[in-house]
Amino acid sequence: MNRTLISEVINNYGKTIMIKGWVHKIRKLGKLAFVVIRDRTGVIQCVMNTKLIDIKGLKLESVVEIIGEVQKKEGSDNEAEIWVNQLVTISAVIEDLPIEINKDNMEANIDVILNNRVLSLRNQRINAVFKIQAALAQAFQQFLTMEGFTQVFTPKIVAEGTEGGTELFELKYFERKAYLAQSPQFYKQMLVGSGYERVFEIGHVYRAEEHNTIRHLNEYVSLDLEMGFIQDEKDIMELEERLLIYMLMYVVEKCKKELELLEVKMPEINKNIPSMKLSEAVSILREHYGRIDLELDLDPEGEKQICEYAKKELGSEFLFLTHYPKVKRPMYAMPAEDTLTHSFDLLFRGLEITTGGQRIHNYSQLKDNISSRGLNVESFNDYLEVFKYGMPPHGGLAIGLERLTAQLLGFRNVREVTLFPRDRDRIRP
Repeated sequence: MNRTLISEVINNYGKTIMIKGWVHKIRKLGKLAFVVIRDRTGVIQCVMNTKLIDIKGLKLESVVEIIGEVQKKEGSDNEAEIWVNQLVTISAVIEDLPIEINKDNMEANIDVILNNRVLSLRNQRINAVFKIQAALAQAFQQFLTMEGFTQVFTPKIVAEGTEGGTELFELKYFERKAYLAQSPQFYKQMLVGSGYERVFEIGHVYRAEEHNTIRHLNEYVSLDLEMGFIQDEKDIMELEERLLIYMLMYVVEKCKKELELLEVKMPEINKNIPSMKLSEAVSILREHYGRIDLELDLDPEGEKQICEYAKKELGSEFLFLTHYPKVKRPMYAMPAEDTLTHSFDLLFRGLEITTGGQRIHNYSQLKDNISSRGLNVESFNDYLEVFKYGMPPHGGLAIGLERLTAQLLGFRNVREVTLFPRDRDRIRP
């Protein structure tokens, strides 16, 4: 007999089937026992006569095989249950569970949850988070493939940092010094210039930042894209608008059950996400929030405040901030008027989830810009090489997958939406 997934049980009324999964709940009532079984597709109640089937010693989370007849659940027209003929314990639980995972809301702090991460993922609400996160990444991949992008896979061990050598994890690479990649930025640009024109990557990046906040990780998943033959950063922003609409619609379609379980309020998004220059945002924060301390960038509180303003005055939970100063952007950012750049951030519900912009495509200009930052141009020869041989105007962006997930689902701490977080204090499990 082949295994039937729990989501398919309802299609088998009157039939004898076999299911396999974990013991989710146990309730005894006289000679009957009601055992809820869980697999990757859902849960179902199994009814057992304890005089015929011995459940002594059966513990929560044991892995079992059940054979029984599918019947309509009493008092329901559209729910099924299984009347059990046979119960086999495939893998018994041999120790008490360190955390109680079968409540909707786990009564444990985040450190306890993360210390027992594999077990905590069996909780339906926590499990749902990462199904939604997977759907976001799948939608990112699908949309860009349809838009003519090529998926690429770039090295995570590099000789130089993309941000000029700061915030790097150094490692010993045989007889040489190397680093963990902060970003696939250089490779994205090189591949645009290699004839692909449009590339994207879903991969881990590493930042050796010592701050330990609820919004930062030292290893996270970055959704990166780069495209050639653009006019300016507005082309990238327009693409991201359409990309986000596709991603959110995909999640609604594929993750209805998970969204309902987590009680997610999906954002409304139009093809015209409002945008304003950073300087305008600073002026608004000074006028409406008394933030006289801001000038060249926004702090976390400023991001929350300007998003609050955008939702109230512009009717949007998304906001593009543009024209960041050169001193706040990497050496490859395309200069704009004065001391600004053709760059942007996208804020969502009070947090920056995207950084992007137009890049310098002229070899001499890029070389001079590297030098003006006090960096050794020779260290970037591999990166610069392709710019000698014809590079189209180009730009791109990077979306932090964990941050996007946290903001979409309403989690305050980005670690809650990270499978196995790596931060200043955590390197296990």
